[in-house]
Amino acid sequence: MHTIEVVLAMLVAVVASGYLVRILPFSLPLPLVQIGLGALISGVFKRGHALEPDMFFLLFLPPLLFLDGWRIPKQGLFRDKGAILELAFGLVVFTVVGAGLLIHWLIPAMPLAVAFALAAIISPTDPVAVGAIASRVPIPKRLMHILEGESLLNDASGLVCFRFAVAAVMTGSFSLAQASLTFLWVAFAGLAIGVAVTLGVSTFQRWLWRSFGEEPGAALLVNLLIPFAAYLLAEEFNASGILAAVAAGITMSYVELTGRISGSMRVQRAAVWNTVQFSFNGIMFVLLGEQLPGIVQRAADTISVTGHREWWWLAIYVLAINAMLVVLRLAWVWLSLRWNLLRARWRGEERASQTSWRVVLAMSVAGVRGAITLAGVLTLPLMVPGGEPFPARDLVIFLAASVILVSLLGASLLLPRLLRGLELPKDDDSRRVEDLARKLSSKAALAAVEKTRQQLVDGQTTTNVQLYNDAAARVSLLYQRNLEKGQGPDEDPEKVRRMEQAYRSLRSAGLTAEREELFRLTRHGQIPDEVARKLIRNLDLLESRQRD
Repeated sequence: MHTIEVVLAMLVAVVASGYLVRILPFSLPLPLVQIGLGALISGVFKRGHALEPDMFFLLFLPPLLFLDGWRIPKQGLFRDKGAILELAFGLVVFTVVGAGLLIHWLIPAMPLAVAFALAAIISPTDPVAVGAIASRVPIPKRLMHILEGESLLNDASGLVCFRFAVAAVMTGSFSLAQASLTFLWVAFAGLAIGVAVTLGVSTFQRWLWRSFGEEPGAALLVNLLIPFAAYLLAEEFNASGILAAVAAGITMSYVELTGRISGSMRVQRAAVWNTVQFSFNGIMFVLLGEQLPGIVQRAADTISVTGHREWWWLAIYVLAINAMLVVLRLAWVWLSLRWNLLRARWRGEERASQTSWRVVLAMSVAGVRGAITLAGVLTLPLMVPGGEPFPARDLVIFLAASVILVSLLGASLLLPRLLRGLELPKDDDSRRVEDLARKLSSKAALAAVEKTRQQLVDGQTTTNVQLYNDAAARVSLLYQRNLEKGQGPDEDPEKVRRMEQAYRSLRSAGLTAEREELFRLTRHGQIPDEVARKLIRNLDLLESRQRD
């Protein structure tokens, strides 16, 4: 009963946070409100729930990362793959080394290996936190695609670095060769397992549908279980469950392009996943908030580890570490940008141009940390093999939690100011591509309507032929956006019924042809998947309304 009460309390807090952000007279990002509610539950009402890292990683991360991988625009992901990989892997290593050395210099009492462990766990950005900030800040699309891609991939590199830093603390030794080989296995095996799980489950599910028919409830449940299967299987093989869940989601977006499921199921599935996303995102930040009172108390009790006794030294450490992270990220982003511009000019790309310094600074500030950092740092061992307490464990946890809060608050306050009034290139291409997709899918629909009309009138009487022709004309006019409103139905009920049946058949053929054409255009890279997803959703809603 206690567990059920805790879950219900967190869900109530998530619901309340959604209304609070609208009621408050000032603007606050939703994650900060949820963290505040979690701290209130734990610190004031003494109803907090201790976060269990293993359970947290298993329960919350797979579905959220799967969904992010599924919905991230793939053309943007692959177009900017160089910048994303530089940030996801190169920046993580750069941050671990740079921040680790600076933290050890700032807090000499903290062993170097522990400083590296802290730097490693605060190096990856959080896709959930990045998405939460983006929902309230008008971040340019391309910049947002890069930030999303980075946050999906850098968790594995950060956690691997964290694992080896902790191992160095526990054993007193570190092997670069072993760490490199382990990282390669963790990354590539995790990606391969995620792809294999989605393809295997989808293939088996299609066989079941062909053999025994489609069961929407079971199909939705299978879809929800795929990320957990990918995560657990990857962890069983000592690979990255996080990357497996991301890869499973990316693969699912390509499986979806086959168009093998009905529009009504896609509508139901989208509603279910939107609910899961909102609930799990909120619970993650509420849980984070519930840990804060205890973390602050333990850090205050162990401040003497740093050689100081005044509590305000903790604030100095937090601000200094956050400033380090922003400066290191700014330096990496600037160097990466200069290198990419130089390469473009070597290749003779005259269109290569300078990027506004505000965009570079915004990209540095947007490196938001989240609940993954807290869950990872809470896995620190309590003791080293000799039986002594893990060095500065409570201080490390406090600093990691503080980095999360300051990065969220900093991004919320600074990003709107950095991007306000910034003149960016107009995204006319997106509108042009969407118009092209509409035209091509409408042409395909008109051809399908005519083909279906011919099949319906074959062998019919003159009266029925006229009815089918009228229905086909109505559907064709609808696709040409010239359907005249106000035309009353035929007075004869039987004719009305047959007209409606013919209309539904022809309309269904048109919708199916439109969808198939959009899937084809997306598979061949002629339109972005985000445009296709928007248009297909509209068609699915039309089909669902027609069936009701």
